[in-house]
Amino acid sequence: MPEKRQEAEDRVEGKNAVMEALRAGRSLDKLYVVRGEQDKAVRFIIQKAKAAGAVVSEVDRRKLDAMSVTHAHQGVIAVAAVREYASVEDILALARERGEPPLIVVLDEISDPHNLGAVVRTAECAGAHGILIPKHRSAGITAVVEKTSAGAVEHLPVARVGNLVSALESLKEAGVWVFGTAADGDRGLWQADLKGPAAIVIGSEGSGMSRLTRETCDFLLSIPLRGKVSSLNASAAAAVVLYEAVRQRIG
Repeated sequence: MPEKRQEAEDRVEGKNAVMEALRAGRSLDKLYVVRGEQDKAVRFIIQKAKAAGAVVSEVDRRKLDAMSVTHAHQGVIAVAAVREYASVEDILALARERGEPPLIVVLDEISDPHNLGAVVRTAECAGAHGILIPKHRSAGITAVVEKTSAGAVEHLPVARVGNLVSALESLKEAGVWVFGTAADGDRGLWQADLKGPAAIVIGSEGSGMSRLTRETCDFLLSIPLRGKVSSLNASAAAAVVLYEAVRQRIG
């Protein structure tokens, strides 16, 4: 069964994130907006939320500031019904439904929610079918992630798995090739064939992929670096590899 998010993770903050939640049909229990707000986007959100059955409360900005996790609520915070994580099979089913080879992003202990949100946004824009994250030593889908993803998390399945290596083995059994990213990869990114079923593994911000995850990959890819800094930020690395996959698939 899909895993439910914790109650503390059910707030959606910011205009884009709340609007995307409404567009995705997410059930909102309450919507809090700054009292007297005349911004057209916020008034439209209020209209849509009321139509969807949410209770709308206009409150003092200080109350929103106190409620906010992101500290960038833009005068809008929604309290949503707790959303379920997807399963690995849900992600593979989405690829089958679209008639496309799976394109999956696997994040190995990405602890920064801003990085996770940025990856979700890029993956959704690139047409990926889902994201895998581990339950432990990893950021989950929080209000910060929702805000950073600009609402993309509402449209992209995210699976949270107990054992990342076992999940990768399951993907391999389903015919998905697993591509890890590493500075000492055995082939350059431009030499990789990403047109078929592919899972792209991005390691943690500090130490990269764990040893077991690395050993489970079918291929290790290196991203060409021409400057003096030795590595890319995790979300930037994900973007580079994802859009190489996009280039190959539409080329």
